[in-house]
Amino acid sequence: MPDLLVEHAPAKVNLMLRVIGRRADGYHDLESLVAFADFGDRLSLSRGAELSLTVRGPSARQAGEGADNLVLKAARALGARRPGLALGAFRLDKRLPVAAGLGGGSADAAAALRLLARANDLVRDDAELYAAARATGADVPVCLDPRPRVMRGIGDVLSEPLLLPPLPAVLVNPGVVVATKDVFAGWASAPASSPAGDLAAIGQLSTRQEVLRFLAAHANDLERPAIALAPAIADVLSALRALSGCRLARMSGSGATCFGLFATVTAARAAAQILRGKYQHWWVRAGKLNGA
Repeated sequence: MPDLLVEHAPAKVNLMLRVIGRRADGYHDLESLVAFADFGDRLSLSRGAELSLTVRGPSARQAGEGADNLVLKAARALGARRPGLALGAFRLDKRLPVAAGLGGGSADAAAALRLLARANDLVRDDAELYAAARATGADVPVCLDPRPRVMRGIGDVLSEPLLLPPLPAVLVNPGVVVATKDVFAGWASAPASSPAGDLAAIGQLSTRQEVLRFLAAHANDLERPAIALAPAIADVLSALRALSGCRLARMSGSGATCFGLFATVTAARAAAQILRGKYQHWWVRAGKLNGA
């Protein structure tokens, strides 16, 4: 095995998100269909070194290199469950915006666990790997095997992987940060925007048009409270919906990143180019959603 191992940490997108209710422990039960982009962060591991983390890239300053970074938290969580685990020096190329509703930190943590599994000859479905993921953060388990799924509970109950058709998309972040706890606090005083639905039907969706019809009927319950905290999210949604060929525009997770779905990757890239020209301070990326 080479001394330098590399994993990609793709952006996680909540295509729909329904809040079921608040739990006794203060968390919220959710129901969400997630997919992964074909772009994201990049994490490498130099085997044989002491545990450390170096962060580079356009979002490095916001991500930080301290002990609270989820890469180190995940490594320590697995090490606590596997005495004698070989660790190493991590290097993170941080390209995704931080605290943006894209699960970037969780994706990085999951990539760290995959790297440690490779370095220590652990199988991908090792129970301790998933236990370390759950201990690191609610979104880390779904990122461990980044394929489309339905996630429930606080993110700890996962469906089997789903076969979704490719979904060409543009992702946009306006450069604002919204605190997840504040968004959920706003949800508590607002009516649900998404009806209860049988998400089992997702497994039968084989065409892009069927997926779009399904998503049109299942919104993101956190979108309205997030917009109340950060009106720039509404500006992004309006800009996406005004683009030629945009079939659906929505906020991902608890914000503030939004996505627009298009018929082709070419159309998505053309739309992204228009947005970059008009809103130069926005983070804009085009690609496909349908797994890493």
